[in-house]
Amino acid sequence: MTDTTATGRRLPDRLNNPLKSTVLSWESLLVLVAIAIFIFNASVSPYFLNAWSLSDMTFNFTEKALIALAMALVIITGEIDLSVASIIALASTLMGLALNVLGFPTPMLVLVGILTGLACGAFNGFLVTGLKLPSIVVTIGTMSLFRGIAFIILGDQSYGGYPRDFAWFGQGYVWWVISFELVLFLIAAVIFYVVLHRTNFGRRIFAIGNNATAAEFSGVRVDRIKFVLFCLTGLMSGVAAVLLTARLGSTRPSIAQGFELDVITMVVLGGVSILGGAGSILGVVLAALIIGLVTFGLGLLNVPGIVMSIFTGALLIVVIALPILWNMWKERRA
Repeated sequence: MTDTTATGRRLPDRLNNPLKSTVLSWESLLVLVAIAIFIFNASVSPYFLNAWSLSDMTFNFTEKALIALAMALVIITGEIDLSVASIIALASTLMGLALNVLGFPTPMLVLVGILTGLACGAFNGFLVTGLKLPSIVVTIGTMSLFRGIAFIILGDQSYGGYPRDFAWFGQGYVWWVISFELVLFLIAAVIFYVVLHRTNFGRRIFAIGNNATAAEFSGVRVDRIKFVLFCLTGLMSGVAAVLLTARLGSTRPSIAQGFELDVITMVVLGGVSILGGAGSILGVVLAALIIGLVTFGLGLLNVPGIVMSIFTGALLIVVIALPILWNMWKERRA
């Protein structure tokens, strides 16, 4: 068996040996890491393997992971959105305002949260694609803008009194220990997987990330796709705002502070290149599970929250630096 074609060109390794490619893939490594963390947590805490404990663990990552699914698509195109946590804060604040001032029922509250997220995402998308501003600068600005509006509306106060049927979105269970949040995340993950890996739209996303200029000359509407992806990220942030507000049962302008770091860590840990052009939804799902396992395990061990933040920041740096160091090592060997 030869590894060359009839023209003498060498086949890529993934075509020579698909099994080897799968075993050595980043996703396979994430599976092994997840299993190792699961075993470690089970060995250090007698409460970890309880079904309800494992169910509670999913609340540590589902809301962030929903945003990470959309963020992955944005980062694959070479852009980024740092305003997602602030979008949650503004959407949650407007839901509280709609309930306590206008007396909106649950369906309208959900609509307010989702539409607020969509509007914020569209605003980001317009600034990036319409005015051609760098996404990192735009979303740093809107990160302060959206949360600042929430602080202006609420100050140091909070909104509460959400109805019981609204609370079900963040606290309810579909069956036994299977929460509504987890089911929603799994459905969203399947949809995003199909869109990114099985459609022309997904192929265009990868094309933009690899070379936006070449993609545009090939007929890909780069700005339109990027605008849609920013809207989608805002939409998922609005959904996360509904879930988080329903789970906590209250709204404060400081809600979801620091979520953007966890979301980006999930995306990058999942194998999505921070430079764009590469990544997979399966990797993001596995990364979300790993972060959920780590944070829940540290919580069972009564590790302070600041230590979890330090771990998340260090993990992000390591994951970004690892491919660079790996390429440098290969170049030195060559």
